[in-house]
Amino acid sequence: MLSTDRTNKAPMRTSAVALSALLVSSCASINQDLLEAQLPDMPAAWSREAQTATPLTGDWVAAFNDDALYRLIDEALLRNNTFLAAAANLKQARASSKIARADLLPSLNTSFSASRNAIVTDPTFAAQAGGSSTLGGLRAQDIEDQFGLDVDGDGKLDGLDLDGNGTAETDLPNRRLYINNYSLGAQIRWEIDLWGRLTDQTKAAYRDAAAAEADLIGARLSIAARVSQAWFGLIEARQQRELAERDVKARASNLRVTDRRYERGVASSLDVRLSRSALGSSQASLALRQRLELEASRRLEVLLGRYPAAELEAAESLPELPRLAGAGAPGDLLARRPDLVAAEARMEASGLRARAARKQMLPQITLTSQINTSGPVLADLIDPERLAGNLIGGLFQPVFQGGRLRANAKRAHAVAETALFNYAQTVLVAYEEAENALAAESFLAVREDALKLAFEEAAAAEELTERRYASGAATIFNLLDAQTRRILSESQYIQAQQQRVSNRVLLYLAIGGDFLTDAKLAALSMGESE
Repeated sequence: MLSTDRTNKAPMRTSAVALSALLVSSCASINQDLLEAQLPDMPAAWSREAQTATPLTGDWVAAFNDDALYRLIDEALLRNNTFLAAAANLKQARASSKIARADLLPSLNTSFSASRNAIVTDPTFAAQAGGSSTLGGLRAQDIEDQFGLDVDGDGKLDGLDLDGNGTAETDLPNRRLYINNYSLGAQIRWEIDLWGRLTDQTKAAYRDAAAAEADLIGARLSIAARVSQAWFGLIEARQQRELAERDVKARASNLRVTDRRYERGVASSLDVRLSRSALGSSQASLALRQRLELEASRRLEVLLGRYPAAELEAAESLPELPRLAGAGAPGDLLARRPDLVAAEARMEASGLRARAARKQMLPQITLTSQINTSGPVLADLIDPERLAGNLIGGLFQPVFQGGRLRANAKRAHAVAETALFNYAQTVLVAYEEAENALAAESFLAVREDALKLAFEEAAAAEELTERRYASGAATIFNLLDAQTRRILSESQYIQAQQQRVSNRVLLYLAIGGDFLTDAKLAALSMGESE
């Protein structure tokens, strides 16, 4: 728990430096008084930190001095599905921000069509209709007189008199009339952002994109941390398996010695049975350690995007940790941890949307125009006077909305408050993680030193007991007890080493440390060249 001595020290609140910067950078739509009230009191330094307050920057992976770890992290960043999903989510958020920005600009939808229709006129039908019928302004008699002959006298035109000699020389064809029709349609719509509602929505979309970008950075750090911990866990699993193998060999050697002593009558059957029992327990422990090593290898392979075939071989030993140079000040986390940056951006986005929802109840002025024109001549469709007449007809269309908008505004306000409380809680969790990691750094160092001493003394005691047992000065109970104590202390020492290395990774992650790999350096170089 963070505490302040209010009797001897002035209250050190976040509003002094970090919170002030946060509130200045935050948009005015955030309830700043509520935010300041929800954020915790912040000390000037970490409660468990004994080192300098120099912030950790640069490449924290270099502290482990492990080239294989660099290669594994690079591979994971290229193939890990969680990281790639975060990258795809960033693309989606950026596209959504551009879509929101498009609402500030006029929209234009157009359509165009052209058609040609044929109208068939049948002179025969006109002739049958009698003198009262007309076709194209001509009476049936006129059509017969001008175009055709009724040679067989059946009252139907059956040919054309092309040379005027009164003889039908060819069949009477149908006459075709062709009509062209062109159609042009356009719809223009532009909402004037009189109250800034669309601007707020656009800013909110861009804050969502900023949050997605911070999520991608956080996913990158998280993947690097998980790969590092999985790699160190695999190394520990290998060391534990090798320890179990050595223990099986030692127990088997004990059994052989005890059998020979029993054959000579120096040892009893009880000694033999105890030796066999110890060997069986060691063999069972070895099987467990072998399984755990395979599982650790598969766990890391999945992070790398590989098939979990347990083919990855670990290094021989865990890295030696350098002394921690410092973790910076607690207030630095607000700007350095990606999850806090993302939570802050989402809080701002929610505040902007709440403000936009309130403005939704104000009158909206939208300029719209619907143009639909058609005609047989294409040039008439684009005549300026004709277009202007269609445009001015629907230029202004004021729209007023209400009713359910009030409930939407309240809901958006509640969403903004939720985002604010989530941000404050994320800050608390970040402080907790950093304080726990810093405290564990010192406690785990003490534990590792103590277990190292216990292991060294147990190993020396085992060696002494083996010599005494060989000379008959110690019993099988003494030997088995010494070996068991040494195995246990060495296993605990290996585990303590792994826990301390793993906690160092958690510490770098908790304080928002960064790292550099070949892939990131290449990306940075490409960005600078562009």
